[in-house]
Amino acid sequence: MKKRNILALALKPATRVTKSIAIGTVLLLASALIAIITPSAASASSPCQGPTATRLVTGLDMGLESAKGSTVGPDGALYVTEGAAGRISRVDPVTGEVTTFVSGLPTAIISIGGATIGGAIDVAFIDNVAYALVTLVSPDVGGSHVDGIYRVDGPDSFTVVADIGEFNLANPPPTPFVVPTGLQYALQTYRGGFLVTDGHLNRVLRVTLDGEVTVLIAFDNFVPTGLEVRGNAVYMAEAGPVPHLPQNGKVVSFESGSPTATEVASGARLLVDVEFGPGHLLYALSQGIFPVGGDPGSPPLPNTGALVKVNGDGTFTVITEPLDRPTSLEFIGNRAYVVNLTGEIWKIDGVSCPP
Repeated sequence: MKKRNILALALKPATRVTKSIAIGTVLLLASALIAIITPSAASASSPCQGPTATRLVTGLDMGLESAKGSTVGPDGALYVTEGAAGRISRVDPVTGEVTTFVSGLPTAIISIGGATIGGAIDVAFIDNVAYALVTLVSPDVGGSHVDGIYRVDGPDSFTVVADIGEFNLANPPPTPFVVPTGLQYALQTYRGGFLVTDGHLNRVLRVTLDGEVTVLIAFDNFVPTGLEVRGNAVYMAEAGPVPHLPQNGKVVSFESGSPTATEVASGARLLVDVEFGPGHLLYALSQGIFPVGGDPGSPPLPNTGALVKVNGDGTFTVITEPLDRPTSLEFIGNRAYVVNLTGEIWKIDGVSCPP
């Protein structure tokens, strides 16, 4: 969804010069003004310093629990889902202060490769109302809750607006699957409703606020993950099947009604998110190298992820590496924010500078 810049520029009113001021004074003021608005040779030639990553939120016991999805809220803050804790936290993008936005959501009950998966996995806002995407909590995986979209009604209250698990049970895909209710991954606002990727059932669903669920587009075993929308075009990250080889990590695009997607770029391992950043350029998040022999859904090896930029020739350029098992990417102004599995949030300045 559209990001909101939290910084505002305050302009001072211009000072009027009266006719009684001597010509010499006017020239002096003019010279001073030129000196202010004209950069010096040193500042004009100052090189771009390149991307710089700084940890905004510390992980482990002081961080976020099983952090996965994120968005920028209408107040300009970061909102991050914590599947293991059943909550959504608000993070001040300047200070890193973390406060609970909503709690009491269904918690994750599944762990793969030592990492918790499921529960509240992504969040989005429509008309200042927050919605959480919850997955892998239904009876077919040992849970007792609904896989779907929950509307946040208060700090500890919510309402299920779409039962995606029920839809998937009634409408299985033609591709092989193990979990019939699927594994929903990303939630993206779209035309007054939502798009939802399912990384297990390999499709993108369209969901209305009235709870109607339909299949927007289906794929082979591509493992769709993150989403971004620009105009009529939907951009989607693909992790690719196990073992998530670089050539299978792709960004693709499609429009509503398109039977197939068009490849935008490929060549980055295990892509999990895609976002537009500074200069209307497209960026993607590579989670890293998948462990040899790892079970499907296992996290990649630590400190092998990267933030990459999509190039016009269909390739990627690495902007920042290594990143430790990143899960979600957001931009506020020219700054990137990356959430990772350990509950850390990193802010990256100079994204548009050459690495």
